[in-house]
Amino acid sequence: MTTFNVPTRETAPEAARSIFDALKQQVGMVPNLYATAGYSPATLKASLDFSHAVEGNAFRQREVQAINLVVSQVNDCSYCLAAHTTLAKMNGFSEDETLELRTATYDDAKLGPVLRLAKELTEGRGRASDAAVQAFFDAGYDNAALIELIALVSIKTFWNYVHNTTDVPVDFPAAQPLPALEVA
Repeated sequence: MTTFNVPTRETAPEAARSIFDALKQQVGMVPNLYATAGYSPATLKASLDFSHAVEGNAFRQREVQAINLVVSQVNDCSYCLAAHTTLAKMNGFSEDETLELRTATYDDAKLGPVLRLAKELTEGRGRASDAAVQAFFDAGYDNAALIELIALVSIKTFWNYVHNTTDVPVDFPAAQPLPALEVA
């Protein structure tokens, strides 16, 4: 596999440096995944802008982290699982709950249908069952929320693909492995 070096502020393209500076100021670091996307400053900026535009409308930060976890689990992205497990815990989820979020088994009348739909959208490459969509609407969400959920799944899939292709080092504590399923 090709080795991708994580750019530093000094080695990144000039247009990425101000984005790196803003990230460092906002989160205290430039995560390796974002730094790697900095090879294309336009892509880094557009993806961050897209995320910020969508988050906080139909879904609060806590729900966004839950969505990010289930999508990252389906896409088998160790980087995003690590990052969003950390962020989910910062948003009040326990370690055990993060495992339930990843498998869309979290028992919550409002968030459960969101997770199941996000999982189906990711597994089905944008296609989900009528039952999953209806359960989402029955939980009180509207058409705008559906479009925003699709946007969140899409942007998280982008980041999952960036890591799964580049395999840059994970700079967050590793996510706990899912328990093995018992075979009867």
